[in-house]
Amino acid sequence: MEKFTALTGLVAPLDRSNIDTDAIIPKQFLKSIKRSGFGVNAFDEWRYLDHGEPGMDNRSRPLNPNFVLNQERYRGASILLVRANFGCGSSREHAPWALVDYGFKVILAESFADIFFNNSFKNGLLPLVLPRAEIDALFALVEAAPGFSLAVDLAAQTLTRPDGYVISFPVDLFRKECLLNGWDDIGLTLRHTDEIRAFEERRRAEQPWLFPA
Repeated sequence: MEKFTALTGLVAPLDRSNIDTDAIIPKQFLKSIKRSGFGVNAFDEWRYLDHGEPGMDNRSRPLNPNFVLNQERYRGASILLVRANFGCGSSREHAPWALVDYGFKVILAESFADIFFNNSFKNGLLPLVLPRAEIDALFALVEAAPGFSLAVDLAAQTLTRPDGYVISFPVDLFRKECLLNGWDDIGLTLRHTDEIRAFEERRRAEQPWLFPA
C-alpha cells in the first residue's frame, strides 16, 4: 500500500448524504479483484448518461454535464467533500478501490458507514470525520473559490485552508501509523517474516509428520 503522509489537493464537492457503495461502484463492475481499473467507473450511473457495463470504451460514453466530477473546475481533485453516512450499503471493498483508482486520497464527511470506513484505511484512503459546521463551511468555500484546495498533514492531524485556518481532526493511532508507513494487512504480516520463518522451521523439526516428503 502506498504511504500517506501529507497532501495538498483540489477539493471536489459532492453535496449528498447516504451515498452508498452501489453508487460509488455499481454491482456490474465487481467481477475483478485486481484493485485497479475501477476509477473510470466510479459513480458510473451519475457520471455517464448511458448504462455502463464491464469492457466498454468509457472514452466514447456520453458524460452527464450536471454531475459535479465532470465539471472542468474539479478535474484532478484528490479530496472528496461529502455529507453524512458516506459508503453505506453493501460491504464491497471495490468502493475504496474505485475512489483510489479515480485519484482520491482523502474523503471528508460528517460520518461514514463502518465497513467502508475500515476498508478505506486498508487501501490507503484517508476518511476524515469533521463536524457539520466545518463541512458546511467547506462546501461554501469550495463553491465560492474555483481551485479551492486543502493541505492535509496526517502526522499533525490537521487540515489547512488557503486562508490559513487550521482544522484538527481525530484519527485512530494504529490506523495513522499504518497509513504513514504504507502498511496494509499483508504489510503488517510481512513485518514478522523472520519470526514466521523461524516458527515454520521449528514446527517442521518438531512435527515432521505434518510435512510428508
